[in-house]
Amino acid sequence: MQLEYALCEEVLGELAAELKPLLRRCENDLKNPRHGDFPRWKSVLDTLPQTTPAINFQQAAALLGEPCAEQSLLKELLMGLHPWRKGPFILGGIDIDCEWRSDWKWDRLASHLGNLQDQRILDIGCGNGYFGWRMLGAGAKLVIGIDPSLLFVMQYFACRHFVGSQPANVVLPLGIEDLPKNLSGFDRVFSMGVFYHRRSPIDHLQQLHRLCKPGGKVILETLVIEGDENQVLVPANRYARMRNVWFLPSSKALLNWIRRAGFKTVECVDETITSTTEQRSTEWMKFESLKESLLATDNSKTIEGYPAPRRAIFIAGR
Repeated sequence: MQLEYALCEEVLGELAAELKPLLRRCENDLKNPRHGDFPRWKSVLDTLPQTTPAINFQQAAALLGEPCAEQSLLKELLMGLHPWRKGPFILGGIDIDCEWRSDWKWDRLASHLGNLQDQRILDIGCGNGYFGWRMLGAGAKLVIGIDPSLLFVMQYFACRHFVGSQPANVVLPLGIEDLPKNLSGFDRVFSMGVFYHRRSPIDHLQQLHRLCKPGGKVILETLVIEGDENQVLVPANRYARMRNVWFLPSSKALLNWIRRAGFKTVECVDETITSTTEQRSTEWMKFESLKESLLATDNSKTIEGYPAPRRAIFIAGR
């Protein structure tokens, strides 16, 4: 399989001048990536059996490809890209039950997004691109996803194998700090599950503001705590066993931060405690998950004694 991003000028639109060099750079980076598992992952992609292209991005499990004849082989190959964290998917007839029921988050979010028809979207920390497929299903013209995890990029290319043509959803092996300084002009910018990993939260908000076009919207989904506008949790070390968690503000505090970052409007549209049925170990993600990160005697607390994960969605207008 060729690891290429062949998007036409019409799809890229006014972002073409900034995005075309970025796409070529990522293609070059994927020719000789510095990761010991890359040859094994690439072998999976090169061995995927052929199937009849098919898509359905409007259902919970994004469907890509008609069922192929070699179901046992296909499942074994896709297992070679373990762990699958965002989903669910149906790839060539194989049900992939990922760690996260990402469709639940999409359902909480979708009714607040407004019209995505013909929009060009940036999805920061996109994982394997699950939300990008759902955005296409909602009418988006283009979704540029970025994620520094090479495994997730390889999972994206596995998904793309079943589409049959170059889709307008791409996953680039980049972090937000790798984006060109002059890149801007997206109709929507998504940052979901990223904010609490940033050491400088206000800088992150201001970068989201720059990436979004005037009149566009930023969708920020992150961990929060209960409390007033002055409440912020800075974990002493780990949070829910995660090492790189820096700031967990209350929703009221984060509303103030977003306004201070320059957004004209902002609204918290959802706040939900994460359950062990939404994030859990599965056949496709066999490592420990949320259940093991909570106190066995009190699931309202993490094993470090902090409040259990509570996630909120904010929509900010530039």
